[in-house]
Amino acid sequence: MTETPDSGAPGTTPAATTTTVERSSGSFALDIDRRDLSDAVRGYVNRLRSGDPGALPSVLGLIILGLIFSQVSSRFLSRNNIGNLPGQGAYIAIIALGLVFVLLLGEIDLSAGTTGGMCAGFAAQAIFSNGLHKGISGGLFWILIGSMIAAAVLAVWLKAYTGAAMIVIGLLIVATGLDKHVVFALVFAVSIGSAVGVFTGYMVAKIGIPSFIVTLALFLAWQGVLLFALNSQPIGVNNYSFWYGLAHNNMSVAWSWVYTIVVVGGYALYTIVKSLRAQRAGLAADTMQLVLVRAGVIAIVGLGVTFLANQNRNPNPNFKIQGLPWAATIPVTLMIICTIGLSKTTWGRHLFATGGNAEAARRAGIDVDHIRVTAFVLCSSFGALGGVFLASNTGGAQLDLGAGNILLFGVAAAVIGGVSLFGGRGKPRDAIIGALVIVIIPNGIGLKPSLGAQWQNIATGAVLLVAAAVDALSRRRARGR
Repeated sequence: MTETPDSGAPGTTPAATTTTVERSSGSFALDIDRRDLSDAVRGYVNRLRSGDPGALPSVLGLIILGLIFSQVSSRFLSRNNIGNLPGQGAYIAIIALGLVFVLLLGEIDLSAGTTGGMCAGFAAQAIFSNGLHKGISGGLFWILIGSMIAAAVLAVWLKAYTGAAMIVIGLLIVATGLDKHVVFALVFAVSIGSAVGVFTGYMVAKIGIPSFIVTLALFLAWQGVLLFALNSQPIGVNNYSFWYGLAHNNMSVAWSWVYTIVVVGGYALYTIVKSLRAQRAGLAADTMQLVLVRAGVIAIVGLGVTFLANQNRNPNPNFKIQGLPWAATIPVTLMIICTIGLSKTTWGRHLFATGGNAEAARRAGIDVDHIRVTAFVLCSSFGALGGVFLASNTGGAQLDLGAGNILLFGVAAAVIGGVSLFGGRGKPRDAIIGALVIVIIPNGIGLKPSLGAQWQNIATGAVLLVAAAVDALSRRRARGR
């Protein structure tokens, strides 16, 4: 009878070698897997079972709310009403996009709304007064300029070079007197937001003040600064066609098709080239079948939406309203840029790593403080742009612009869309989907006069609570597996 050699005996070297080769071969085989449609479906089901629902709850919520409100009022699904949704919710989507970056870190920015209101207020005053230096007191003007210079220097020290460049652009706009023109004034507003983000990130990352406290203090402070910026008098923006058009105007029919074809075609081309390169390199890749199915679904959705948007949706036959709203294409474009930044850059990978485990990221050599600062810079910059869209939607820079529920809607949109409050999980698309959910609620309720405004707050709160519960339960399930 022949004994089986012990694994630790010298004579087992060939067997051990064979096992090693087999394991190596097995590992290598995993690297050249070709994932087809059935594999993708199984993978998605496994993610759901492991506690990662992604955007599924928000999509289901969107469908359910649509069905409910279509029964509440026949006008809900009309082309005119659907076409108005982007203008009503673009500012929420943009603010939520900025909040995604800090939420991925497990932080919060309660000042994003009032930051946007303040920045839009300075821009409105600059245009209205033919230059910001003519519209506000000299003391406030030089405090603003000095603070922006200090923020630019601080940003360079913190290696937030993009934020520093944005601030310098704003300073140059003021120095050359270009802030009296609408487009440059709006760029200046975003540069103020970048400066705010630098100071916020510094206090959180370097000084160590909890983000909740820092941004709560700034939430209150910026409301006072807005009153100084506007000289306690609201400024309308409806007379400035570019600013007004951000929330109310549409692309032409031809350019709507061009935009959709570029976005859909760009995605299809990128995924096809990526798959072919991976296959040539002998790496894991999606099969061409899966790539084409994904591209086909996106093409059907994109082309279908564009076709409907290009139909006349004005009940008045004397004036046509056609084309994709700018309030839809701009947030979608920003979402694409943010997605690329988070998924295809070293900075994005470091952001996810920091949000997952900051100490582990620090031990791995990641500059955690730099990541935190840049996340707050982006959040405040998006907040400023959101304030610009809010002013466009409401018709002007009011004395309470960005206050009230604006920030809460932004946070709710991100969380409802699928961004985790605990950090480390979420995508920019979640902000867009969540914003749709948020804007549909007041829109649908408003179509039924018998439903009071109080139902809007109740419905929004209930949806947010459900989203937070799903997030908490999914994380518990993931830890339990």
